[in-house]
Amino acid sequence: MKQNRILIVAAQPQYRAAMAEYLRGQEGIARVREADNGTEALQILTEEKFDILITDMIMPRMDGYTLLEELGRRRLASHPAVIAISALSRDDLVARAIALGASFYMVKPFELRHLLCHIRSLTVNPPVPAESVPAALREPRRMQTVDERLGSLFLTMGIPAHIKGYQFLRQAVKMVLEDPDRINRITKELYPDIARYFSTSASKVERAIRHAIEVAWNRGRVETLNTAFGCRVCTPEDKPTNGEFIAMIADKLAMERCA
Repeated sequence: MKQNRILIVAAQPQYRAAMAEYLRGQEGIARVREADNGTEALQILTEEKFDILITDMIMPRMDGYTLLEELGRRRLASHPAVIAISALSRDDLVARAIALGASFYMVKPFELRHLLCHIRSLTVNPPVPAESVPAALREPRRMQTVDERLGSLFLTMGIPAHIKGYQFLRQAVKMVLEDPDRINRITKELYPDIARYFSTSASKVERAIRHAIEVAWNRGRVETLNTAFGCRVCTPEDKPTNGEFIAMIADKLAMERCA
């Protein structure tokens, strides 16, 4: 197995260190180095060779987008494969990162084992340099994740990422996708499981999800919701219950998987 040299770029020291510690213990990882912003990373990349660059896209001094733009302008001996990470999942931000050379775009929070899977995928199938591919055939490679799709849906619905209900709602949909029958045990199982995952209480999970749904309605996005679901499932006067809302989103994603 190829021994990868990896550079992790992220502003939060604890978050960056946790990724580095996890990767250092994995087979196929020869070296892991860290940088806390794009400026530092750019200097490191001009001095050393790396196989894979894992970079946060939102950072002080120089963000991930500027870092990728600068890498594209410089004639390095070898360009690393790029895995972009971000708490933001807007389609335009994802598309920009991919256009700048990212092979994968991961929405935080994510499981580190999924990051490792992407690293191993790049080891087996390294990205082809864009300049060696005819312009007509250039198409960025991207793995569509459930987190990315949910982020896009929630953005369309008007559910902001900074409220607690956003994270709880996303986790609820993912759990129901894995086990659809869980929606029938929403109070006894689903809420408590989410509460344990986020170290909070089941009642707070229920209230936060309710608040997220009400935010979407109060922002007048009901027609947008109907467009997203492909039929008229909502009216301004008739808000769905938490369970109904979670089930509708899970059903939509399940149908998209089968399409």
